[in-house]
Amino acid sequence: METFDSAELPELLKLYYRRLFPYAQYYRWLNYGGVIKNYFQHREFSFTLKDDIYIRYQSFNNQSELEKEMQKMNPYKIDIGAVYSHRPNQHNTVKLGAFQAQEKELVFDIDMTDYDDVRRCCSSADICSKCWTLMTMAIRIIDRALKEDFGFKHRLWVYSGRRGVHCWVCDESVRKLSSAVRSGIVEYLSLVKGGQDVKKKVHLSEKIHPFVSKSINIIKKFFQEYALVDQDILENKESWDKILALVPETIHETLQQNFPKYHNSLQRWEYLTKAISLQDSTKNDKCGPWLEWEIMLQYCFPRLDINVSKGINHLLKSPFSVHPKTGRISVPIDVQKVEQFDPFTVPTISSLCRELDAISINDEGKEGNEAESDIKRRTRDYKKTSLAPYIKVFEQFLENLDKSRKGELLKKSDLQKDF
Repeated sequence: METFDSAELPELLKLYYRRLFPYAQYYRWLNYGGVIKNYFQHREFSFTLKDDIYIRYQSFNNQSELEKEMQKMNPYKIDIGAVYSHRPNQHNTVKLGAFQAQEKELVFDIDMTDYDDVRRCCSSADICSKCWTLMTMAIRIIDRALKEDFGFKHRLWVYSGRRGVHCWVCDESVRKLSSAVRSGIVEYLSLVKGGQDVKKKVHLSEKIHPFVSKSINIIKKFFQEYALVDQDILENKESWDKILALVPETIHETLQQNFPKYHNSLQRWEYLTKAISLQDSTKNDKCGPWLEWEIMLQYCFPRLDINVSKGINHLLKSPFSVHPKTGRISVPIDVQKVEQFDPFTVPTISSLCRELDAISINDEGKEGNEAESDIKRRTRDYKKTSLAPYIKVFEQFLENLDKSRKGELLKKSDLQKDF
């Protein structure tokens, strides 16, 4: 496993921002084709520097200005905010109340710590391959809904660099949504409700909404391996008592008596589902197949941070930021291959800088490098490191955004011709 020493971070960041950060692609994303005047110039960036020095309301005229500032400041963390009515770096000169957040991507933040009541392998900031499946399921469930239920086309999924994932929905119409509509979308995507004191956090009725049934179908593909084998959720009395708290008291006694007769979680789960269906056939109105689905959802369904999504001016960590605790880069995730994504193989800033050193040694013997432009060299630099496949995922996302934008412009010009 890649070792990372946070004491080296200031020096490593200088190299990273000088030779690896994908400025051209980054600007291409946030400029959105330059279609709307001052869109990039009115965007808020926030930098967190060493010792938690926090600078909000940064804004830049163009890519080169952003580049210069990032290479001067070498931020430990970069956050992206909204597009405002005025340039954020001049917000103090605008009369009170006039400086307003106007647009932003619809964002989602899923953090592993929110699953601590149902994870048995790790807690707080720790993650392992056994619980990472929760993030795989979350991406599959939320992405399907955003695409099929809402018709959103441009969804960028990004690893946070430590214990979670973020999603940026970038369609033009979505960036204009009000806070109320954003809240409605998150509400639609939320099924697990209630704080630490609430034991039963999922309540279904006999009429199951298609969003719920489609989500359950995704969970079913992972449930046995994830919940019954890796998490072993019915391993012992302590763990099965948590599940008994989610089912009607009428079947508690039967389950308590019979669970010890079985050898593992797989067998106990099978027995639990049989006990539920027996109750169902006796017309016990509290029992039905939705009971086992409620358990599956409570243990596996995505848990979203509602506040991050509903506020237009809410800041979210930028893609390609470096996580100061792990050193890992916040990289885009290829949704087509989400099952293969492994957070532990994501490059760290130290591994990338070592790769750069190796490139430099190889290139020293080559003539004519002096004349090469900085941009060209930088492109060549990252392409030779393990950051390359992640930038490729980002470029594919940008390609689709461009195609979509060109399509819209063609449509508009055709419509104008019709008049």
